[in-house]
Amino acid sequence: MDMRGLGRAGIEVSPVGFGCWAIGGPFSNPAGEPLGWGEVDDDESVRAIRRAVELGVTFFDTADVYGAGHSERVLGKALAGMRDQVVIATKWGNTFDESTSVMHHQDTTPEYVHKAVRASLDRLGTDYLDLYQLHFDTTDEIALPLREACEELVREGLIRSYAWSTDTLHSAELFAQGKHCAAVQHEASVLHDAPDFFALCEREDLASINRTPLGMGILGRRDASRPATGADIRTLPPSWLRYFAEGGVPAPEWWDKVSAIRELLESDGRTLAQGALAWLWARSPKTVPIPGFRTVAQAEENAGAMAFGPLGSDQLTEIAALIEN
Repeated sequence: MDMRGLGRAGIEVSPVGFGCWAIGGPFSNPAGEPLGWGEVDDDESVRAIRRAVELGVTFFDTADVYGAGHSERVLGKALAGMRDQVVIATKWGNTFDESTSVMHHQDTTPEYVHKAVRASLDRLGTDYLDLYQLHFDTTDEIALPLREACEELVREGLIRSYAWSTDTLHSAELFAQGKHCAAVQHEASVLHDAPDFFALCEREDLASINRTPLGMGILGRRDASRPATGADIRTLPPSWLRYFAEGGVPAPEWWDKVSAIRELLESDGRTLAQGALAWLWARSPKTVPIPGFRTVAQAEENAGAMAFGPLGSDQLTEIAALIEN
């Protein structure tokens, strides 16, 4: 597949990026409820990232809060010595304690943007970010000064572009008015179409960075026989994590939809996950899905989707009919 543009930034990225939430390891809210994806092996995470680069993946998306800073540190270690080969995105807005791996609250001030970006640069071991993303929803009155703070970071050379990670269309439209806004990160998958976001990205020349492209694993390796366990957010899923039921198993109503479209997604020798990525590529030329990963094998499977390319238009039509039923 051809490289895809990171919106107006003049940066090219691989058609699939890698989301680095999972490799951050366990962290929680103050009540002790899990916010990560469970225990991880940092050495395996490093090997997986480096293998992804070998296979042509150039875009890595993380956030300062993932693992309470740990994801950024692991990603920085893995990419040491290859900064000029990759595109790095991270996010800010949630405060946390690295020593306890607890996320506390949100800091909505422009002053915090300048503090947070420097902390992320230090953890990632780089002197600039390719994309910096707001990581919470808020009002226009709060967001506009944050957009201007991002413009200041561009002028300082600390970031090349910025975006908002949001599922509120109006918020994405607000940031899109900024000169150096390059993308919007939003939920999108074969189980969650996002036509308004795709249209916005095509109209405003933004990258559509697709969060949860594998439905938090229900479009990958997770089924009733392999539930999420331990300090994994899917074991005690919040309301927005609708694909899983308590105990870390897929919710039956969503598993039925996966079962209905599995054959089409696995066409031409793809795995289920590879088919889910192929659906997104077919859905819009602006899409850059960012599936999570924790192992070399998962990295190879996700990167391997690029060899198959997007699904065909007839397959999209068939899948839409099955999903609706």
